[in-house]
Parts: sequence; structure tokens; C-alpha cells
Amino acid sequence: MAVTPTLPPDDATVKEYYASGAWQAQTIYDIVVAHCAERPDAPAVTDSFRSYAWRELVGLVDAFAADLARRGVERGDTIFVGAPNRIETIIALLAASRDGFVCCPSPHRNHTISEIADMCARASCAVYIHQPGHGADADGDEILPLIRAIPSLRHVYELAADSAGDPFGGFSGQPAAPASGNPDLVTYLAFTSGSTGKPKGVMHSDNSQLVAARGIAGAWGFGSDTVTLSLSPFSHNLGCGTLWTSLVAGGAFVLHDWPRGESLLDRIAAAGVTYLVGVPTHAMDLLAELKARGIERYGQLKSFRVSAAACPEHVAADLFDCGIPVQKGYGMTETNGHQYSLPGDSRDLIIGTSGVCCPGYDLCIFDANDPDRALPAGEAGLVAGKGASLMPGYFEDRAATLASMNNRGWFLTGDLGTLDENGYLRLTGRKKELIVRGGHNINPNLLEDLALRHDAIDLVAAIPVPDDRLGERACMAVMFEPGRSVTAAEMIAHLAAEGLSRYDMPEFWLPLADIPLMPNGKMEKLEIIRRVRDGAVTPEPITPA
Repeated sequence: MAVTPTLPPDDATVKEYYASGAWQAQTIYDIVVAHCAERPDAPAVTDSFRSYAWRELVGLVDAFAADLARRGVERGDTIFVGAPNRIETIIALLAASRDGFVCCPSPHRNHTISEIADMCARASCAVYIHQPGHGADADGDEILPLIRAIPSLRHVYELAADSAGDPFGGFSGQPAAPASGNPDLVTYLAFTSGSTGKPKGVMHSDNSQLVAARGIAGAWGFGSDTVTLSLSPFSHNLGCGTLWTSLVAGGAFVLHDWPRGESLLDRIAAAGVTYLVGVPTHAMDLLAELKARGIERYGQLKSFRVSAAACPEHVAADLFDCGIPVQKGYGMTETNGHQYSLPGDSRDLIIGTSGVCCPGYDLCIFDANDPDRALPAGEAGLVAGKGASLMPGYFEDRAATLASMNNRGWFLTGDLGTLDENGYLRLTGRKKELIVRGGHNINPNLLEDLALRHDAIDLVAAIPVPDDRLGERACMAVMFEPGRSVTAAEMIAHLAAEGLSRYDMPEFWLPLADIPLMPNGKMEKLEIIRRVRDGAVTPEPITPA
């Protein structure tokens, strides 16, 4: 089954993308082959067991592509990866680029068996790559009967429990046919995390994915000496985007495949990592380990991209003050990671903004109440984007695709922010997450950022609770640092000292043993709201002082 764009760019726009250089006549696989020709024995990918040179990587991709062809897999067929970060995922992604298959690495260990099976059925899975026990409620191979019941399925690759052996257990058979990829074809399918409902399938071509990768690599001067590590998994767009950036640069990519609890600093040092990518919780973990070791200045990294969720200002400040070049990022699965800080940006710019847009993509701020009315620089409104890194639509959902655009052809992110005269984006919240108390908008991001400045708070989520008279009131769900706590009254005093208006103060307090996270590292606020609604947890009213 071919995966067809639901809102592809027209011919004139495609010509414009190529003329500007934003799109190029080169697939991701072609980039890998070019590195192989120049430096065949240089390291391309390293995992916990071995390092793969460029010639080995190309050989593995070619062998996998030949095996797929032998099993009758055709251009446009979908390949799902139900496994954690491992070399086989990279091989599958590159095989899709090579021959026009569509790879979906979305199944995450946090997804249930039924959720993974639903994704596969929706997109007519032809090939499933399976590691036993992958999935939130999986112990072994429970998902396989559901996968094998999908009519479109041609083959299941069953992987070993770890990557110690040959990828896919080795290949034998016919040599691969010449590569037949096209950089404009859809080769990547990612199901969004579903924070606003049923996950939507986001489609991308090689070209739309490479726009941001080339922008970041160029802006930061990444090259063959750059060693990249993504702490975000391939099941999240940030993980794949980091892989593309590494492949564009031509340096080694380090797979994050080690068990939880191992020292991040030790792993970075052992692999010689110079470019690190993760979400704000990863940044907090790194800072905590630096503090525990008494390290005040850290010079190993040439760049640390913090993206996928709003980075609290104090976290960015602490990274900067440790001597770590911070690359604040912003993007969505639909748009890729188009936004980044620049080398040499001031401390204030890094702390307060999400940087500038990559070449080939543009941002505009529109009136949140009239999304067709553009606003001038400095005015807050709805963040929208347009350009070469934008998805060609949601999978088999043209209505949702059209609903995501305004009448002027701009993709509406749902985020709120401002653009200054130099193009730096400052995010101020999310339209759908605003807590509306009697007509007054309360920004949950601000509440969370200020609360996180208290040293007893590990994670915090500001959520709405229903109110018959005012519609909604603000509730602060908190998870404490080990061995620490703070009372609601103490938090209110802290927020007041940080400058929060009394009109924006939370009115309910909800200490939690854990705050659930989505696969992309963002807090799963809908799950907390569901627990409150179902009576599993009960917020405590905060008595005014």
C-alpha cells in the first residue's frame, strides 16, 4: 500500500525549494554512500557492543534491502520497528530511503501492545521488526499474534534480546538491486504522542527531514569530527532528526542503548561525544550529575541541543554557566526541529528564546483569535510555520491536515509566542493548554517554570480542574526531589517571591509519587487530568493566606 501525501507542495513550490537549495536531489541513503566513498573505514555508528564503519553500514542496508525485495516488499510498503534504540532501526530507516519504503519507528516501550498493533493495522504494516518484551505491557512475544493477523503483513523479523550479534542475525542470499529512492517520496511515518487525542500519522520525505538537519549542521559547524549522541529514542522525531544531523555532518553517531542508571558523564567521555541532544529532563539529569561530582565547568561538549519540551529558564542558565554551549531547540513532528540557538548567542538569548529558524523554513505570529491576521514583531500570538521542512500531511487524514492550516497556507502549531526583529522565537505557552479562569488566561508554562526554581521540586505540571462558576481553576501537580518536600503555602510564597501575579496563583495542590511522561519526554498532562476526573487522585484546595 502506497503512503500518499494528503497535502503535497505544488510543482511551483517544489521548484522553489530546489532552486533555493533547501531541497536537493540526494536521499539520506545517498549521503551515507557518499561518506562511504570518502572514508569507508571511519566510524559511522557505535553501540554498546561494536562500531560500524561507513562501508559496513552501507553493506548492511543493502543486504536488508535485498532481503526485503526477496520477501516481496515493494516501494510504499510500511516497515514498523517494535524495538528500542539499536542498529537495526537505523538500517531500516536507511533502507526506506534507499528504495522508497516507509519506515515507522514510532512504537515505544511506553506504548501498550494494543496501541502498537493499532498503529500497524492503520498503516497496513508489511514488515514488523520485533524485539521480545517491547511495549508497556509486554513480557515476550505477546504482540506477534496481533501483528501476524494484519492482512498486509509479509514478514516479521525477530531480533535477539540485545545487539551483541550480527544485525538481524545476518543475511544471506541475492545481492541488492541498484538503489531506487527518491528524496521527494514519503519514507518516514511517525505517529504523534496523542497528547490531544488519537495519534495522527505524520508523513515526511527525505527532503523535508533534511532541511533542519542541514541547517543545524551548517550553523554549528558540525563535520566528520563531530560525535553525536541523542538521548531521545528513534520513536521520537527528535531522535531521528539527530540521526539525520549526524549523517549530514559525517561524524560518528552513538546509539543510546545502555540501561537506565548508568552514568551519562562516563558514557559521554568514553565515546568522545561532542554533540548531545535531549529533552529538559535529560539536561536536569546531566546538571545533577555534574553537581554530585563537584564539576563547575564542563568543556567536553561543543553543543547540547535541548528540545521537544519547554526548557525551564533556570536549566538553560545552569547549563550556560557550566560552560556548555546550549542549543535551545523547537519544532514538532510535523515541522521537524527547525529552530535552534546559534553559536555565540548571549546568555539572555539562550535562556529566553528558542533561537532562529533554519534556512528554507519561516515562522509568523498570528492573532490567536483570528489565525489569518499576522502580527508585527514583538506581539504575542499563535506560532505558525511554512516551508521546506513541513510535512506533506497527516496519513490518510486530509481533513486534519487542512484543519492544521490557516487560510493563508501556514501550519498552526498551537503554541503561543513572539518573534523579535531578528527572528528569535520566544515561547509563552500553548493555546490548548491555557487555563481559562473566568475569562482570565493563566499560562501553565509560567507556573511550571517558576515552581521548578524551588529546589524541592523535581517535576511539576500545571493543569486545569473544572469549576462550576469560573469554568477552570489552576492546579499544581508536583513531584518532589528525593527526601525533599514543600507545602502548598510554602509554594505560594515561593511563587509570589518569584513575581507571579496573585491572579495566576494555583488554587489546588496535588503532590504525586510520579508524573507520567510521554515517549517524547513531555509530561503526560492528560493522564493526570484523567486520574483527577476518575477520582484516582484528589487535588487539595489551597487556602488563601
